[in-house]
Amino acid sequence: MKEFLLTDSDFKQIATIVYQACGIVLGEHKREMVYSRLARRIRALGFTSFKQYLAYLQNHKEQEFSDFINALTTNLTSFFRESHHFDYLKSHVVPKLLVANKSTRRVRIWSAGCSTGEESYSLAMTLHGLFPGDWDVKILATDLDSNVLAKAQSGTYTAANVSGLERQQLQRWFLKSKDGEQFKVKPELQQSIHFKRLNLLQQWPMKGPFDVIFCRNVVIYFDKQTKDQLFTRYCNILAEQGYLFLGHSETIGKEHREFKNLGKTMYLKVSYGA
Repeated sequence: MKEFLLTDSDFKQIATIVYQACGIVLGEHKREMVYSRLARRIRALGFTSFKQYLAYLQNHKEQEFSDFINALTTNLTSFFRESHHFDYLKSHVVPKLLVANKSTRRVRIWSAGCSTGEESYSLAMTLHGLFPGDWDVKILATDLDSNVLAKAQSGTYTAANVSGLERQQLQRWFLKSKDGEQFKVKPELQQSIHFKRLNLLQQWPMKGPFDVIFCRNVVIYFDKQTKDQLFTRYCNILAEQGYLFLGHSETIGKEHREFKNLGKTMYLKVSYGA
């Protein structure tokens, strides 16, 4: 017998709240995940059932809603995950931006759903030294989960977190603790990144345009209608001939003629009929 009672009605209510807030679909197969993650909050608050917790959530939304969402959003990431995306950025995208943005000398990249920051720092490492010193190159890194965002901003990782990086990269971009167990990103790498909490389904405060958007392993949790709306919004905020990178199991439907499929979940914004 489980520690806390989670009724069908409770689960349905949780799924509805999450969908309305984030567009994430929690199917029946996510029930165990929902139980295990919210059980920690129930325990911490001293309640005895999900029903009690949901009543508390409804009456104390300002205090609890962020913890509720943080508990249910999945965060799995690593440095240079899907490394071919960073290779393509360096070999194809940057040379084009050096020509296309020559007059403005401005480049904007958005890491949407940045989680604990590995993607954002991987972008900064990739771009370092590729643009002239007088260019304004910045990375916006956003996530819904304030806890992972705080970790990303701190730039502090365990030895296990950075185990996939080359020795040269570690020496160039990280400060190692005396015991060798903690690695902190150097300020030089952090200064080009701006971290901000953002719900992708709500209004965006930034105007763009962005030259590149990384939104990887985020839309996998959304239903088709939400995905389509998000892809349209990405198109609107991307510069002409801007790039959108998705996760390995994510695709944009052919009905989105504003994006050209470049293969390996990389897309180019194009004019209709191009």
